[in-house]
Amino acid sequence: MAYVLVIDDDSITNQLFCDLVGQLGHESISASDLSEGRDKAARMPIDLVLLDVILPDGNGIETLPELLRSPSEPEVVMVTGQGDPEAAETAIRNGAWDYILKPAPVKSMRLIIERALKYRAAKAEQRPTHLRRDDIIGNSYALNAMLERVAQAAATSANVLIYGETGTGKELMARAIHANSQRAKRRFVVVDCASLPDSLVESTLFGHVKGAYTGADAERDGLIKQADGGTLFLDEIGELPLTAQKSLLRVIQERRYRPVRGSREVAADFRLIAATNRDLAAQVRAGHFREDLLYRLRGVSLNSPPLRNRKEDLKPLCVHYVNKLCDIYAAESKGFASDFFEALDQYDWPGNVRELFHTLEEVLSTAGSEPTLYSQHLPIHIRAAMVRQAIDRCPEDASAEVSEGFEQALNVMDKERFLSISAYRERTERAYLQKLTRLTGGSRKEACRISGLSRTRLFELLKKYDISKSLRKTSLA
Repeated sequence: MAYVLVIDDDSITNQLFCDLVGQLGHESISASDLSEGRDKAARMPIDLVLLDVILPDGNGIETLPELLRSPSEPEVVMVTGQGDPEAAETAIRNGAWDYILKPAPVKSMRLIIERALKYRAAKAEQRPTHLRRDDIIGNSYALNAMLERVAQAAATSANVLIYGETGTGKELMARAIHANSQRAKRRFVVVDCASLPDSLVESTLFGHVKGAYTGADAERDGLIKQADGGTLFLDEIGELPLTAQKSLLRVIQERRYRPVRGSREVAADFRLIAATNRDLAAQVRAGHFREDLLYRLRGVSLNSPPLRNRKEDLKPLCVHYVNKLCDIYAAESKGFASDFFEALDQYDWPGNVRELFHTLEEVLSTAGSEPTLYSQHLPIHIRAAMVRQAIDRCPEDASAEVSEGFEQALNVMDKERFLSISAYRERTERAYLQKLTRLTGGSRKEACRISGLSRTRLFELLKKYDISKSLRKTSLA
């Protein structure tokens, strides 16, 4: 028996869904708004959520990521009375299992519920009890969703294409797929396509015979040969020249290749994983990437999440990397002041985990023998960016209102009553968000434009400070 949570403010629709769930032999739980639904999803072992889009206290699509992060990580089916293609696409991209219009025929709803629950059961059976993840640090929803895809990819022999911004750890993901696959005991060969000279791409990949070109005084195996029986990882495959793409396509299709100037073909037995920070579909439209090669590459597609979407992993990442650096440099272990993590959380990390690691190296150098790391130890460009963003986010009238509200707190000379920096910041943020909500009339788009906050960050802060007035649904496109 499964547990299905129905979140819909229409009592008739809510009851119909609950009755249907009961007829299918499952337990239904009812909620009439997002607040009640979030609370029940947090406390109960929910397998499936039937979620309305327009609710009294907010928009279901915007709450979707939070529901997916509930302890039982339920599947979510969006149900709405308004057909909006853009909203439907957003819901699917954010992890919804399906998006349907109501009133939906009972037969269709029955089929959707059954399929979603069967999918969940099958996914639970395939989930590995132990996944080797080595230096992949964190436990955020975004990272765990990625690792689930890694486990699925490792269980197959299909080609894998990993998308992700620079510095998000695409190679770590590729290594995790290899380490958890049947080829784990064989070689993992990395090819940096961006660093290959055009004239040497084919020689590097396929090898060459003696005398193939000037300076080729001996036969040499290519990287494909070195990956025989193991995994070949093509990093930044979007940089591969078109001529090399054609040759690679043939190897993928035929599993055979010919060394440069060679007279015979050689069998190729390797698992192919490719990664890119480019939009390969756009590259195809521009004529820079072969469409047939793209189809071959994405047997399984994964998206490596940027650090700004998994900020709850900042603390474990810092602890891991700082301890690692202290071991490398034979230095005493370091502690962290609370303002250090608060400062990191305010930065968007355009260079992702790679930037964080290099930042921590600089932090340790700056801190020297000091036992505790403070925000003051962070590089100037990060601290300057945070100050600039804070000023840009705060409208003049909001700043005046906040300043007036806390002037007395700063003038208190009693040590016991004087606010800590974190308490002062929390009060300031709460007042700012309340003012922002009133100023924008509840428009999420306007609130994001004025504050400079992303939609996700704005939602997190509204939830953190329990700002009661919900921002109305509006497009962010």
